[in-house]
Amino acid sequence: MDFVITLCDSAAGEECPLWPGQPITAHWGFEDPSACTGTAEEQRGKFDKVFRQIATRIKIFNSLPLATLDKAAIKRELDTLGDRATQASTTAS
Repeated sequence: MDFVITLCDSAAGEECPLWPGQPITAHWGFEDPSACTGTAEEQRGKFDKVFRQIATRIKIFNSLPLATLDKAAIKRELDTLGDRATQASTTAS
């Protein structure tokens, strides 16, 4: 594995297991949509919202020029994307 990215807000404080090959790790905290209460439509809306947020971050990550970045620069970019994810989920709540 080259990258390990945790997504759940509750995983932020947990220690990640050791991964073979020393992948670059990052945390992109998103609100857990399974914790949503409300109607079935509201719950589905929360899952859709988080799905779109994650998909957007992945698209941005995939557009990075990874071949020209060193490991430290890639880590910074992953962390920056995680910061954007956290900011987006807290301002949209």
